[in-house]
Amino acid sequence: MSKIVHFELDLVNLQPLTAEQQTELNALAKMLDESIDYSDIPSLDEAFWKNAMPNPFYKPTKTATTVRVDSDVLVWLKSQGKGYQTRINTILRKEMLRSLNHGN
Repeated sequence: MSKIVHFELDLVNLQPLTAEQQTELNALAKMLDESIDYSDIPSLDEAFWKNAMPNPFYKPTKTATTVRVDSDVLVWLKSQGKGYQTRINTILRKEMLRSLNHGN
């Protein structure tokens, strides 16, 4: 059984809000954060995060840069086949995550 819900929204032809929806939005906008009842939302404990998955649609932005690397390192990266820049990024990301996870 799939838990995915598909919903299509036509952003060009949005339906106007009903008077009831507008009243509810106005009431929410005036509400202080402290008065919002979150008791029906389960806490995000360790058990939740054990089953969490990365967003499959997340794609980080790329930034063009110039990096100087040792010639032998570049030869080795290129010898692995196409995509040496992607491999550089993968290696750096792995090290970044290791560092973040160990608090270094």
